[in-house]
Amino acid sequence: MFADDQLTQNAFLGGRLTLFQPRDGYRAGVDPVLLASAVPARAGQSVLELGCGAGAAVLSLLTRVGGVRGHGVELQPEYADLARRNAAQNKLLLDVTCADLSALPDEVRQQRFNHVIANPPYYRSGAHSPARDIGRSVALGGATPLATWVEVAARRLLPKGYLHVIQRIDRLPDLISACTGRLGSLEVLPLAARPGRAPALMILRARKEGKSPFRLHAPQILHHGDHHTADVESYVPEIRAVLRDGAILNWPALR
Repeated sequence: MFADDQLTQNAFLGGRLTLFQPRDGYRAGVDPVLLASAVPARAGQSVLELGCGAGAAVLSLLTRVGGVRGHGVELQPEYADLARRNAAQNKLLLDVTCADLSALPDEVRQQRFNHVIANPPYYRSGAHSPARDIGRSVALGGATPLATWVEVAARRLLPKGYLHVIQRIDRLPDLISACTGRLGSLEVLPLAARPGRAPALMILRARKEGKSPFRLHAPQILHHGDHHTADVESYVPEIRAVLRDGAILNWPALR
């Protein structure tokens, strides 16, 4: 468990959500908030986050959409405990299970969800410079293959349920391969830092029992201008609305 002096408290969604995060471990940025904003959840539905960390993505979703039942799975006990603490301080209902997602306990395997979300490690194990903090190292390059993340997600989804994953753009072939035979109606929204820049990240949407053809959307630009000019916020209006006001990311209609 993290001691209080090892933590900072940070505001998300314009202060509607506050999270304790380790001062020197893995710290959430905008990526989990963007992931949460892509999920078209409604009151009365349920969401599971695989690898929830301190809860940034799933708690952002629960803050934006009231009446959603949340569950998180987290491998590292310290982060699972932090997710529970963050849910309690924000008065959000989130069950958190500390487990390896490839060996889920019965309490999770007996449930099905309308939505599964995941922000898997961006690098294959050993493909990045090792972090000094073990929590950050696991978050950046876990040993569990992307195919396992997708397989577990597909098993936990209700029929017609949706998986949303944020990941590096160069891992898209791995994700598409992992979805084959498990999930359909794949859509990809590339995320580009600035106009004219190649997208570095993307959000993948897939549907259980989906039959629609693959769709690649135009990139969502995050910042104004073609380069960083000053130490000021430069998000485009739609992304600022997502990060500061808890707006939903503007995807085309669900299929």
